[in-house]
Amino acid sequence: MPAALLSREEVVDRLMGVVQRFGYDGASLAQLSKATGLGKSSLYHYFPAGKDDMVRAVLDHLESQLRSAVFDPLRGPGSARARIEAMVETLDDFYGGGKKPCVLGNLVLGTSRPRFRRQLRAIFDQWIDALAAALADAGLGPVARARAEDAVMRVEGALILAHGMDDVTLFGRALRQLPAELLAPAPRRP
Repeated sequence: MPAALLSREEVVDRLMGVVQRFGYDGASLAQLSKATGLGKSSLYHYFPAGKDDMVRAVLDHLESQLRSAVFDPLRGPGSARARIEAMVETLDDFYGGGKKPCVLGNLVLGTSRPRFRRQLRAIFDQWIDALAAALADAGLGPVARARAEDAVMRVEGALILAHGMDDVTLFGRALRQLPAELLAPAPRRP
């Protein structure tokens, strides 16, 4: 599709692919322009503050995608197990079985983190809160928040390790084990 016919959402989706692959630091204006098919001046028309605006739009877009595909379903109807298994399946698909890097991880680990700290934290908070709600529904209230935090750490860490080791099976294994670990009975207090 010619760039002139792209909606803003399509432009942001293409920008997200570049940010996902290269992060803020590695994504050049030339790469962003090429991915969207827009000249640099056209990109500045869409995003007057330049690359920072582009990444904010990418994070807004990602948050919206995650809300509809992960966060809201975790709070939705059905058993907690079914909701968590759906989250795992969605994440596996979103990250191409571990082949695609994480937008959040690339921005958290880059030098741009201070610029986007508020948006990054909001996305992680929503994910943890939604997962903790599903775990609370499963009767795991006292450990729900800690397990949700551990699960997000595990997913994000597995992506990094899979890329660092060039072995996507590490990501797949982490995802497969996640539902059983999350839903294991809480230890009894002495």
